[in-house]
Amino acid sequence: MKQSLDMRQGTSLVMTPQLQQAIKLLQLSNQELSEFVEAEIERNPLLNKAEENVEDGGGEQGDAPARREQLSLDDNSGLGAAREQLDAPGEDVFEPGTGSDAAMPVEGSGPSAQTDWSSATSGGSFNSEEYDFAANLTTDLTLQEHLHNQLNIAGLSAADRLIGARLIDETDEAGYLRAPLEDVAKALGADEANVAAVLAVCQGFEPTGVMAQSIPECLTLQLKERGRFDPAMEAMLANLDMVAKHDLKALADVCGVDKADLMDMLGELRQLSPKPGSGFSSDTTIAVAPDVFVRELPNGSFGVELNSETLPRVLMDKAYYAEVSVLPMRDQEKEFISECAANATWLIKSLDQRARTILKVASEIVRQQDAFFAHGVAHLRPLNLKQVADVIEMHESTVSRVTSNKYMATPRGLFELKYFFSAAIPSTGGGEAHSAEAVRYRIKALIDGETEDDVLSDDQIVEILTGYGIEIARRTVAKYRESLNIPSSVQRRRINRAS
Repeated sequence: MKQSLDMRQGTSLVMTPQLQQAIKLLQLSNQELSEFVEAEIERNPLLNKAEENVEDGGGEQGDAPARREQLSLDDNSGLGAAREQLDAPGEDVFEPGTGSDAAMPVEGSGPSAQTDWSSATSGGSFNSEEYDFAANLTTDLTLQEHLHNQLNIAGLSAADRLIGARLIDETDEAGYLRAPLEDVAKALGADEANVAAVLAVCQGFEPTGVMAQSIPECLTLQLKERGRFDPAMEAMLANLDMVAKHDLKALADVCGVDKADLMDMLGELRQLSPKPGSGFSSDTTIAVAPDVFVRELPNGSFGVELNSETLPRVLMDKAYYAEVSVLPMRDQEKEFISECAANATWLIKSLDQRARTILKVASEIVRQQDAFFAHGVAHLRPLNLKQVADVIEMHESTVSRVTSNKYMATPRGLFELKYFFSAAIPSTGGGEAHSAEAVRYRIKALIDGETEDDVLSDDQIVEILTGYGIEIARRTVAKYRESLNIPSSVQRRRINRAS
């Protein structure tokens, strides 16, 4: 063996930090993007928020235009280069267009005179009269804060309060204690019996059922408070799997009651809350805001526009940059200012390219799924990332990043962009394939239309779908039915008999 020194020539792809940043921006949600831009503005003195009341060419903003920039696929400036890299040319101000006039019609969208569309509805409806808004509003107080407030006035010793605080911190947002008592006792160096005694005190806090370690224990705490926990109820809670299966005959035998008493017990069970902490605010809850709007235009096509309210508008302060550039500085300070200027320019370009890419992808989705927007989910077409990527001449990974955590507001509701991508179910006659989501919708519609005496089995659903020209196996029907949280035909018959 010997050592030698060789020279080899080769090529490799090296991603610059700026390019990595541009790719990262693509997959961020609008909330995450806003937080990222805020952090960049804090660390970069050359970056400012673009105020809407800034006048053109005014003050410290130098040559940065303050008008809104219209985003349109007809504007091909910089888009060719964007297909090769995410460094598309952009202005110093990124302010996308708004208003109904900014809606971009999608070519080929809307009903066609040559297409024979069958009638379909648009899915479920929302009845505001049946929904209690006040009962479902969350407060500003989190569950942990509420429990800590009660712990402070529970009259426990300092050591027990420490144990109680740890137990509260181990309680999840639904109100359940997820950490085993043995682990809590070991972590605190306390006796497990002492930890259990403190837990018993904490389980008396409001809301009733909080800090239980299982669903049966949570329901037991609520029943005890109501004075309705008896041996029959205890037997029912020990057999909740029978309740889920609606096996009423076996459940009545286990509980030792007749059918009338069993129905009363089930009614009391439905009044309990399996998630006692759900009425409190969550620090992780983020309201979903649409990234894209889709509107039907007067000519029957569909217009696509960005939601400018979710797009951060930033600019580079050229006047300040010109002022500090001429000042006497050390090499380290000059390097810092130059780096800030480069980062500011790249961020503005990246935001501009991100918006244009989202608009391109969303517009192609609308064009491909025009039947869905015109006639409902039953007409959703099978679609994959490659089909969209090929049309807009981008890579599949770019389309995947763009569709992650992005939402589209349409006349039919709010949908994640990934909703429009679904697998293909073959047609029996060799015709156009069916979308898996559309098939799921048909299965749900068939089951929703069942009568008490006519419950469809999975095999019968297969026969009906075959009549629609959908080639599907029984196990696939069962999988789709379970994904919709629909019980089997046997369980549905039991439910009908019990109602």
